[in-house]
Amino acid sequence: MPEYIWGRNPVLEVLHSTRSVKRLLLAEGQRGAPVVSTILEAAQQRHIPIESVSRARLDQLSHGAVHQGCLLIVEERKYADIEQILAFAAHKHEAPFLLILDTIQDVNNLGSLLRTAEAVGIHGVILPEHRAAEVNATVVKTSAGATEHLLIAQETNLSRVIEALKKQNIWVVGLAGEAKMLYHQADLTGSLALVVGNEGKGISRLVREHCDLLIRLPMHGHINSLNAAVAGSIALYEALRQREKA
Repeated sequence: MPEYIWGRNPVLEVLHSTRSVKRLLLAEGQRGAPVVSTILEAAQQRHIPIESVSRARLDQLSHGAVHQGCLLIVEERKYADIEQILAFAAHKHEAPFLLILDTIQDVNNLGSLLRTAEAVGIHGVILPEHRAAEVNATVVKTSAGATEHLLIAQETNLSRVIEALKKQNIWVVGLAGEAKMLYHQADLTGSLALVVGNEGKGISRLVREHCDLLIRLPMHGHINSLNAAVAGSIALYEALRQREKA
């Protein structure tokens, strides 16, 4: 079943990825804009059919989202598996660096976390198959197209996945507000899977129990928690800082 991707930056990132694209739709009168010229060039290089349509048609396909006058019709997303993610890390001769998202339900949080994950060089992201946001067009746009450069897996049982990763000597660290250890005190170098929990409840009990270590961010103000995307991004960049230093 085809999917739709909209927004100039996401469309451009998809065209620069390996995602299979069926057609590019441009709003009538859009071809003169500089970014659109780059999009057209990328589509032509890949021999992708280009069609001029009314803005009303794009509004309809994007369900009224901000499409910026361009939309791609792409093949349904193919999720990766854990073996592919670990093979990718091995191919790069790097210790595995993974992100596990435990039931993130807000598409904007998911998109932001995936954008940060791609920026810090995560080898793969693992999502639960049920009760969580999926990687849809809104997530692609929020991530600025980072989704198209990431290996993303969907798994039915995160606890089982964590145990499998631990057998591969991957250290599993969860971000939890009640943890005793501060995030910068933990050793986040080497083979690592960082777990970020749900916006409201955080990491689920079962997933928490399977983590090797829990860490937290210091909170000195009146607010006792951070947005999941913000907290996860801070922890990811601390891991990157330590790994680069090591």
